[in-house]
Amino acid sequence: MTNKKNRPLVILAAGGTGGHVFPAEALAVELIERGFYLVLITDRRGNNLNGKLAELDTYRVWAGGIAGKKITFRIISIIEILIGTLQAWFLLRRLKPVVVVGFGGYSSVPTMLAATYSGKKVVIHEQNAVLGRANQLLAGRVEKIATSFETVSAIPKALKSNTVVTGMPVRPPVVYLRDQPYPNIEPGGEINLIIFGGSQGASIFSTVVPNALKKINGPLRRRIKVTQQCRPEDVAETKLVYKSFGINANISSFFNDIPNRIACAHLVICRAGASTIAELTTIGRPAILVPYTHAVDDHQSQNAYAVDKIGGGWLIPEHNFTDNILADRLESLLSVPKILENAGAAAKAAGIPNAASKLADIIIDIMPSNFITDYGKSV
Repeated sequence: MTNKKNRPLVILAAGGTGGHVFPAEALAVELIERGFYLVLITDRRGNNLNGKLAELDTYRVWAGGIAGKKITFRIISIIEILIGTLQAWFLLRRLKPVVVVGFGGYSSVPTMLAATYSGKKVVIHEQNAVLGRANQLLAGRVEKIATSFETVSAIPKALKSNTVVTGMPVRPPVVYLRDQPYPNIEPGGEINLIIFGGSQGASIFSTVVPNALKKINGPLRRRIKVTQQCRPEDVAETKLVYKSFGINANISSFFNDIPNRIACAHLVICRAGASTIAELTTIGRPAILVPYTHAVDDHQSQNAYAVDKIGGGWLIPEHNFTDNILADRLESLLSVPKILENAGAAAKAAGIPNAASKLADIIIDIMPSNFITDYGKSV
């Protein structure tokens, strides 16, 4: 089916956190460049989208999360999902997409359920090293499961043949930074350390990291330049702590250029969300990864383990993330720059900068043959 200006229509189902939205945006850029017409279906949280997704024709349906909720709220969420599925079914019937692509999270569930029950061609993308609950619900009903990691748990063996590793699509500005080499650490020179904890920051970083840096020997500590994202309520206190022992620190509750700051970093301390891992491996920077303990299915631990396993970073579980342990780790790493450089190279080797292109190719693979001729694979 073609739509605006006789272009084939692909529907993207995404919303919620950046881990679901960023790959959808990266794919949107790729598909638009190839000549497709795109529509986004999201939920009520999709009101503050930026970048390319904000430019798409957008529809909102009801959706509700179930995991971790009490029974009363689960019932309400199920009702919302049923209403949203009916809304999405009518939308798909009217729009007649060639393919529907879902990026997980409860925002995508109504649209993807409607798509599978309507007999549409469907692809799901899994950003994490554990197949998410929403994608588990849909995995047996879709043409292809695209993954960011080589190994993804919770995918049934019977579906392995439908699974393709594409990597995690990242936005073009992040891919551009891949060409920026790992910054040299000159003898006695400045060492750039960046710390961030997701969109809302992480209070544990505001406590542990300054206390750890205070314990590092003076000559090494004086070389460290810190850039740290904190929760708004932690900013003032964190600034005072760093100032008390002479650390050069740039503290803020928000940085709008995190990828650029990652590219300038010698070492990153952060959570292990899917979009963060993708940016680290695309750009090629080493990281101390502290998974968020309350992530559904503990998927951040699996993400971090995958990076640790290939030598691109170091996993420290949150219960072990103390100032003493971190101080010892930092002193050993920062004292031997070659270790950091090698870890950055390992992270970069694991990155898949053309993930958006590979995912677009999968979409074209399942399209009717006449569209494959007109909108062929990348070369």
